[in-house]
Amino acid sequence: MGESQVSISEPKVLIIEADTERGRELESVLRFINYEPVLTTDCGDWKSSIDDVQDVLAVLVGSCKTDKVLQKLLKEVHDLDEHLPIFLLAEKNKELTVAIEPASCILGRVELPAHYTQLTSALHQAEVYRETQADGSQQRPVDLFRSLVGTSRAVQMVRKLIQQVANSEANVLILGESGTGKEVVARNLHYYSNRRDKAFVPVNCGAIPGDLLESELFGHEKGAFTGAISARQGRFELAEHGTLFLDEIGDMSLNMQVKLLRVLQERTFERVGSNKSIEADVRIIAATHRDLEEAITEGKFREDLFYRLNVFPIEMPPLRDRVEDVPLLVNELIRRIEHEKRGSVRLTQGAILALCQYNWPGNVRELANLVERMAILYPFGVVDIGDLPEKFQTDTIAPETARLSEEILTSAQPMQYQLEAEPRLPRGGLDLKEHLSNLEVGFIKQALDDANGVVAQAAKRLGMRRTTLVEKLRKYGLQRSDSPSGI
Repeated sequence: MGESQVSISEPKVLIIEADTERGRELESVLRFINYEPVLTTDCGDWKSSIDDVQDVLAVLVGSCKTDKVLQKLLKEVHDLDEHLPIFLLAEKNKELTVAIEPASCILGRVELPAHYTQLTSALHQAEVYRETQADGSQQRPVDLFRSLVGTSRAVQMVRKLIQQVANSEANVLILGESGTGKEVVARNLHYYSNRRDKAFVPVNCGAIPGDLLESELFGHEKGAFTGAISARQGRFELAEHGTLFLDEIGDMSLNMQVKLLRVLQERTFERVGSNKSIEADVRIIAATHRDLEEAITEGKFREDLFYRLNVFPIEMPPLRDRVEDVPLLVNELIRRIEHEKRGSVRLTQGAILALCQYNWPGNVRELANLVERMAILYPFGVVDIGDLPEKFQTDTIAPETARLSEEILTSAQPMQYQLEAEPRLPRGGLDLKEHLSNLEVGFIKQALDDANGVVAQAAKRLGMRRTTLVEKLRKYGLQRSDSPSGI
């Protein structure tokens, strides 16, 4: 592992709180969890306390003299940066009296007196939100990458293939069962391509009746058929200079396959009811859950179209083949629910293990539905194995799941360490500081070994921020490496 230089400045959190004593308490808690607090007690002149709003991770807004002043303050924060996360400070069981604008970026509230676990959770939510708004990608949905979360070899291979082909103009065929996240792969390909600033246009070929698909893809002129009361652009025109995603291409009729093949060959098409050729500068990404080679044998899919589309195949693995990713996916899905302000839920280690033994015929989509259902049934609660639907409950652990149990338990929830017996102080005493340092170094080395030297992953295993771990590596003279920038 090679040594590299990194910035270790902690993220700034702006506290706007007229109550000085309460503000000082928040400062102390934030410093304890490795954030840099910036406190101002002036709700009217808070802007002077920060140099650059881009350096601020989140704003904690407490009490002002009046609700009118507080309302004005919230509007000023939103006007300065509409994507700056805001958390309102409020005493427990006390309702807010200020009106909240729907457009404002208030991610939630932090109950007072503030506890470090609640603050950590809120600021982690702010980090996730900030990441989704980075690099001008304000249209990028929160769940863009959710099905690509994971450390399994299969998902790492998918990410590698995406990196290799994203910037090319090659047609890509994404294969995989329903619910594995084929559209997520397609959106990643578009997002990391040179066409990312243009449109990504999805079409589900299996959901559109065959007689309407031609008009849907190529558009039509006024009067081209009964009901065509005006001219209409097709998906190819809407995707010009961008990406057209043809989902469930295996359900397309042979007649439409011929017309699609012609567009791929000649890069031109005509609207229905017109003989005027329109040029198509569109990248094609197709996907299907069907075995197209078998469909070719059965005469249901054209071989020449298959080879046109299958320039660069990517196979999305079923969830049962990447069971070690289940805990990470659960955490990602919970964060998405929290981000969308639809509540939250936590799963115990036993519940996570039970999910890892399930076969998941519906893949990631089925897992997402389960997590959402648990958040509705047990809002902000803790779900144990007995709370899961009956089909997920089991008394035995499969051998392959047992092999992964350590990673699963570590990834699913922060470990609550319970000592089997009270540690005994040696008769001759010990240097407590040195003893604790040795323990810390040992755990850090283990985490780095498990993460193949990737600091960000090791920090997650240790339940700390990456920048904090970097400081400890320097403190103990340990070498470190960063993961290559990727998806």
